[in-house]
Amino acid sequence: MLAENPAAADGLVKDTTTATFRQDVIQESSKQPVLVDFWAPWCGPCKQLTPVIEKAVKAAGGKVKLVKMNIDEHPQIPGQLGIQSIPAVIAFTKGQLVDGFMGALPESQVKGFIERLVGPVGPSPAEDLLAQADARAAEGDAGGAAELYAAVLAQDPENVAALAALAKLHLDLDDLEGAKRFLAMAPSAKENDPAVAGARAAIELAEQAASLGDTGEFERRLEANPLDHQARFDLALALNARGRREEAIDALIDIVRRERTWNDEAARKQLVQFFEAWGPTDDMTVLGRRRLSSVLFA
Repeated sequence: MLAENPAAADGLVKDTTTATFRQDVIQESSKQPVLVDFWAPWCGPCKQLTPVIEKAVKAAGGKVKLVKMNIDEHPQIPGQLGIQSIPAVIAFTKGQLVDGFMGALPESQVKGFIERLVGPVGPSPAEDLLAQADARAAEGDAGGAAELYAAVLAQDPENVAALAALAKLHLDLDDLEGAKRFLAMAPSAKENDPAVAGARAAIELAEQAASLGDTGEFERRLEANPLDHQARFDLALALNARGRREEAIDALIDIVRRERTWNDEAARKQLVQFFEAWGPTDDMTVLGRRRLSSVLFA
């Protein structure tokens, strides 16, 4: 299929394997950003994204390349990076993971993602209603964002992006039950949608945090024994609950660095849950994935 695609013919799109990943992605990204598209033949949204992302990569005129990895045939690398939902697109620059997104985004958002990496590649499209709501939420205008999300739901009651966003807004207001109510409105057929999975992960983290005490106990245990991985793990959960997300990332990365397989890779899996809860484009998700990849591929 790729051989028939003009983008592939231009050398901008290719398939990769576990064996060739380092050459195709890590080394090639020293020349220009490389997008890695994790997909599978059975994934409907992957088929929706393929023509969109290939068109956007071609439109960038060689400023970025696309590498595709079939996770069914090559599960090791997506597993190490914590890729649990597809399609998932991760960007590498100069050998480092720098950004990413999940789901079959519309063309305008894929184009915007590429422009964040390489600069403008054409006229900027107008933001849609959801993008406006996301912007309001990012600015701290919870009320304005909620009104716009509600307007989306008035048109499409099962819009999972709006439902998940409203769930997270309620979590920010310490309204755990309200968050659960909005999440419960998401159709069961879309329970694995990245937005729904992210809201679900955020709710689970909030419930975990409710059972933890302050950070002092875990810090004292670590002073007594720096190899107390359980104390460091619990400290990471407590730090995240208090908004100290970078410190939480560092605590879990420290466990991965010291003993990657501890408790069935619990630290790496907890990082993946953080990334799901924060969202693929959140600054801390990007930072955390970059630091994790540096350890995994060192």
